Amino acid sequence: MLEVNEYARVMQKLYGKSLILESPSEFHPVLYFYFTDALAHIDFTLGIQAYNYMSPRNIMSMEYMRWRVDEEKVGERAYFPDFINWLKEEHPEKFEELPMLWTGVYDRDDTAQYRSFRIVLNPDDRKPIPAEYLSTFIDEFFDRKFLKQLYATSTLARLFDEFVESRAA
Repeated sequence: MLEVNEYARVMQKLYGKSLILESPSEFHPVLYFYFTDALAHIDFTLGIQAYNYMSPRNIMSMEYMRWRVDEEKVGERAYFPDFINWLKEEHPEKFEELPMLWTGVYDRDDTAQYRSFRIVLNPDDRKPIPAEYLSTFIDEFFDRKFLKQLYATSTLARLFDEFVESRAA
Protein backbone atom coordinates (compact mmCIF):
# COMPACT_ATOMS: atom_id res chain seq x y z
CA MET A 1 0.00 0.00 0.00
CA LEU A 2 1.30 3.44 -0.90
CA GLU A 3 1.88 5.87 1.92
CA VAL A 4 -0.17 9.07 1.79
CA ASN A 5 2.16 12.03 1.29
CA GLU A 6 2.08 15.17 3.42
CA TYR A 7 0.13 17.13 0.77
CA ALA A 8 -2.60 14.49 0.60
CA ARG A 9 -2.94 14.70 4.39
CA VAL A 10 -3.36 18.49 4.20
CA MET A 11 -5.91 17.99 1.42
CA GLN A 12 -7.85 15.69 3.75
CA LYS A 13 -7.76 18.49 6.32
CA LEU A 14 -9.19 20.92 3.73
CA TYR A 15 -11.98 18.53 2.80
CA GLY A 16 -12.77 17.90 6.44
CA LYS A 17 -13.74 21.56 6.86
CA SER A 18 -17.34 22.69 6.57
CA LEU A 19 -19.40 25.86 6.45
CA ILE A 20 -22.38 24.04 7.95
CA LEU A 21 -22.55 26.49 10.88
CA GLU A 22 -22.41 29.50 8.55
CA SER A 23 -24.85 31.02 6.04
CA PRO A 24 -22.87 31.49 2.81
CA SER A 25 -25.96 32.99 1.13
CA GLU A 26 -25.52 35.94 3.52
CA PHE A 27 -21.83 36.40 2.73
CA HIS A 28 -20.77 39.48 0.79
CA PRO A 29 -20.66 38.30 -2.86
CA VAL A 30 -17.16 39.63 -3.64
CA LEU A 31 -15.63 38.48 -0.37
CA TYR A 32 -17.23 35.07 -0.86
CA PHE A 33 -15.88 34.87 -4.42
CA TYR A 34 -12.34 35.56 -3.22
CA PHE A 35 -12.79 33.16 -0.28
CA THR A 36 -13.74 30.33 -2.63
CA ASP A 37 -11.08 31.45 -5.09
CA ALA A 38 -8.41 31.13 -2.39
CA LEU A 39 -9.73 27.69 -1.46
CA ALA A 40 -9.57 26.67 -5.13
CA HIS A 41 -5.94 27.81 -5.34
CA ILE A 42 -5.11 25.94 -2.13
CA ASP A 43 -6.84 22.86 -3.49
CA PHE A 44 -5.03 23.09 -6.82
CA THR A 45 -1.64 23.60 -5.17
CA LEU A 46 -2.27 20.59 -2.92
CA GLY A 47 -3.56 18.51 -5.83
CA ILE A 48 -0.51 18.90 -8.03
CA GLN A 49 1.71 17.96 -5.09
CA ALA A 50 -0.42 15.04 -3.92
CA TYR A 51 -1.33 13.51 -7.29
CA ASN A 52 0.08 13.08 -10.77
CA TYR A 53 -0.06 16.41 -12.61
CA MET A 54 -2.22 14.92 -15.37
CA SER A 55 -4.59 13.06 -13.06
CA PRO A 56 -8.28 13.57 -13.90
CA ARG A 57 -8.65 15.50 -10.65
CA ASN A 58 -5.96 18.01 -11.61
CA ILE A 59 -7.22 18.31 -15.19
CA MET A 60 -10.70 19.17 -13.93
CA SER A 61 -9.25 21.67 -11.47
CA MET A 62 -7.24 23.37 -14.24
CA GLU A 63 -10.36 23.78 -16.35
CA TYR A 64 -12.24 25.27 -13.42
CA MET A 65 -9.38 27.61 -12.54
CA ARG A 66 -9.16 28.90 -16.12
CA TRP A 67 -12.83 29.91 -15.91
CA ARG A 68 -12.23 31.76 -12.63
CA VAL A 69 -9.50 33.96 -14.15
CA ASP A 70 -12.11 35.77 -16.26
CA GLU A 71 -14.59 35.87 -13.39
CA GLU A 72 -12.18 37.95 -11.27
CA LYS A 73 -12.67 40.81 -13.72
CA VAL A 74 -16.49 40.84 -13.51
CA GLY A 75 -18.21 43.72 -11.72
CA GLU A 76 -17.01 44.75 -8.28
CA ARG A 77 -14.65 41.75 -8.08
CA ALA A 78 -12.10 43.75 -10.08
CA TYR A 79 -11.69 46.13 -7.11
CA PHE A 80 -10.54 43.46 -4.65
CA PRO A 81 -6.74 43.65 -5.21
CA ASP A 82 -6.81 47.45 -4.89
CA PHE A 83 -9.01 47.12 -1.82
CA ILE A 84 -6.42 44.91 -0.08
CA ASN A 85 -3.69 47.49 -0.76
CA TRP A 86 -5.98 50.31 0.41
CA LEU A 87 -6.63 48.40 3.64
CA LYS A 88 -2.89 48.07 4.16
CA GLU A 89 -2.50 51.86 3.97
CA GLU A 90 -5.76 53.12 5.48
CA HIS A 91 -6.81 50.35 7.89
CA PRO A 92 -3.67 48.39 8.81
CA GLU A 93 -5.44 46.71 11.74
CA LYS A 94 -7.99 45.19 9.33
CA PHE A 95 -5.24 44.26 6.88
CA GLU A 96 -3.40 42.39 9.64
CA GLU A 97 -6.54 40.39 10.44
CA LEU A 98 -6.82 39.05 6.89
CA PRO A 99 -5.58 35.59 5.96
CA MET A 100 -1.90 35.48 5.06
CA LEU A 101 -2.71 34.19 1.56
CA TRP A 102 -4.83 37.22 0.72
CA THR A 103 -2.33 39.70 2.11
CA GLY A 104 0.54 37.94 0.34
CA VAL A 105 -0.99 37.49 -3.09
CA TYR A 106 -2.76 40.86 -3.38
CA ASP A 107 -0.26 43.11 -1.58
CA ARG A 108 1.79 44.76 -4.35
CA ASP A 109 4.85 44.80 -2.07
CA ASP A 110 4.81 41.03 -1.49
CA THR A 111 6.31 38.51 -3.92
CA ALA A 112 3.64 35.86 -3.29
CA GLN A 113 1.37 35.18 -6.25
CA TYR A 114 -0.78 32.69 -8.06
CA ARG A 115 1.33 31.28 -10.88
CA SER A 116 -0.33 28.83 -13.23
CA PHE A 117 -2.99 28.56 -10.53
CA ARG A 118 -0.42 27.39 -7.96
CA ILE A 119 0.41 29.36 -4.84
CA VAL A 120 3.98 30.64 -5.09
CA LEU A 121 5.43 32.48 -2.11
CA ASN A 122 8.69 33.40 -3.83
CA PRO A 123 8.89 33.27 -7.66
CA ASP A 124 12.67 32.69 -7.48
CA ASP A 125 12.28 29.57 -5.31
CA ARG A 126 11.80 26.38 -7.34
CA LYS A 127 10.80 24.20 -4.39
CA PRO A 128 7.13 23.45 -3.80
CA ILE A 129 5.40 25.42 -1.09
CA PRO A 130 5.74 23.53 2.20
CA ALA A 131 2.64 21.61 3.26
CA GLU A 132 2.67 23.41 6.62
CA TYR A 133 2.00 26.74 4.91
CA LEU A 134 -0.99 25.29 3.10
CA SER A 135 -2.27 23.87 6.36
CA THR A 136 -1.93 27.32 7.97
CA PHE A 137 -3.81 28.92 5.05
CA ILE A 138 -6.68 26.48 5.61
CA ASP A 139 -6.78 27.24 9.33
CA GLU A 140 -6.90 30.98 8.66
CA PHE A 141 -9.72 30.77 6.10
CA PHE A 142 -11.82 28.61 8.40
CA ASP A 143 -11.15 30.64 11.53
CA ARG A 144 -14.53 31.62 13.02
CA LYS A 145 -13.47 35.24 13.49
CA PHE A 146 -12.48 35.50 9.82
CA LEU A 147 -15.64 33.75 8.59
CA LYS A 148 -17.73 36.34 10.43
CA GLN A 149 -15.99 39.02 8.32
CA LEU A 150 -17.36 37.44 5.12
CA TYR A 151 -20.95 38.39 5.96
CA ALA A 152 -22.44 41.31 4.04
CA THR A 153 -23.05 43.20 7.28
CA SER A 154 -19.48 42.88 8.60
CA THR A 155 -17.00 45.72 9.00
CA LEU A 156 -14.83 44.27 6.23
CA ALA A 157 -17.79 44.08 3.83
CA ARG A 158 -18.84 47.64 4.64
CA LEU A 159 -15.27 48.86 4.07
CA PHE A 160 -15.20 47.07 0.73
CA ASP A 161 -18.52 48.61 -0.33
CA GLU A 162 -17.31 52.08 0.70
CA PHE A 163 -14.07 51.52 -1.21
CA VAL A 164 -15.93 50.49 -4.38
CA GLU A 165 -18.34 53.39 -4.07
CA SER A 166 -15.47 55.86 -3.76
CA ARG A 167 -13.77 54.40 -6.86
CA ALA A 168 -16.87 54.06 -9.00
CA ALA A 169 -17.99 57.67 -8.49
